[in-house]
Amino acid sequence: MDTQPSAGEREPASQRDVGAVIHAIRILQHLAGATRPLGVAAVARGTGISPSTCFNILRTLTRARFVAFREQDKTYALGLAVAELAAGFLGVSHAELIRPELERLALNYDMLIVLWRVTEDGHIVLVDRVHSHTAVRVEMRVGLRLPMLVGAVGRCVAAALNLPQAELRRRFAALRWQSPPSFEAYLADVERAREAGWSLDQNQLYRGLLTVAALVTDQNGQPRFGLSGITISGQHTAEACIRLGEELREVAEFTGKALFPRPSGISGTE
Repeated sequence: MDTQPSAGEREPASQRDVGAVIHAIRILQHLAGATRPLGVAAVARGTGISPSTCFNILRTLTRARFVAFREQDKTYALGLAVAELAAGFLGVSHAELIRPELERLALNYDMLIVLWRVTEDGHIVLVDRVHSHTAVRVEMRVGLRLPMLVGAVGRCVAAALNLPQAELRRRFAALRWQSPPSFEAYLADVERAREAGWSLDQNQLYRGLLTVAALVTDQNGQPRFGLSGITISGQHTAEACIRLGEELREVAEFTGKALFPRPSGISGTE
């Protein structure tokens, strides 16, 4: 009996494995099995791929967020986009998946980067934070609990909820700030947050602190997490704060799509 594949069953040369893809898979598998972030040389040794090829593939994977790059020690770890592929199979928390982005932002902007969870009872709770390595820095404890409409994150939450103005005014009246804005100023900030995708609080929630924030929403547009950069007022330029706000918005949008994917067929043209 002839067990050889027929001409139609043979794999065409054009369908053979692509070397660069195999290398990328091997690199991701190696990072997944590592107990700590790895440098290019360590990845090259562990995978048997040349350092130059490893470097180029790692940088490409970093831009696509499948790998997170740590500027401080020039090392790499799995990135947030892996969650999008493995949604439903991962046994780690959302906070653990988001942490590499917090670390990257803290190093790049030299400030405290905080992850807040939006709770069902109308609060935000600090669930993770990453410090910069400056001698003087802001500290906030994990577990800190605040009303969800207060501060920079709160302005973003208000923009996402799109409450009637009378209801927003009622809730605003119950908020406590060290230097409270007027409701009119707060309302204008909420509208700016809706348009820009990020917001800023300077010396209002806490005197002497500047906070830049963006919001992670789920597939229904509901607030799930807040991302904020917190620093001492006057330590960063207005331009740096704008760059951070735009990057927080980008990270928040990507995080929402990765952690809360829309069910197939809900929207979009095929």
